[in-house]
Amino acid sequence: MAKHRRFSDKPQEDSIHKDEKIELEEQEISSEKTPLDLKSILLSGTKYAYIIGAVALLSGIFTPLTLGVEIEAVIFGMLSIFLGLAGGIVIFLGIKYKKSTIMMVCGGLGMMFASLILIYQSTNNPLIN
Repeated sequence: MAKHRRFSDKPQEDSIHKDEKIELEEQEISSEKTPLDLKSILLSGTKYAYIIGAVALLSGIFTPLTLGVEIEAVIFGMLSIFLGLAGGIVIFLGIKYKKSTIMMVCGGLGMMFASLILIYQSTNNPLIN
């Protein structure tokens, strides 16, 4: 009579060996560096250029032309909004790359809060007296 193997008869690997294999695979994946070639740098740069351009348009770059507002007030407003944008980018990068995440998120939130204070200051309704 022929012997049939059951699933339970199959020799099992130690769970320790499995864990070691998984750790080695994770280390190999994390140790791989993405090459910084010209194409990836240009793609990254254009991504941020689009964001900055959209924020500039949304922050009222055409306001002095249409409403006759002082150009200095518009520049101050744009700079304060760019400070908030930079805070958002710092938060995004801190979460994405997981390097000193707490520091980058706190720094980004601080930049966004400073932007909020500057915006209220420019409208003559200061948050902090």
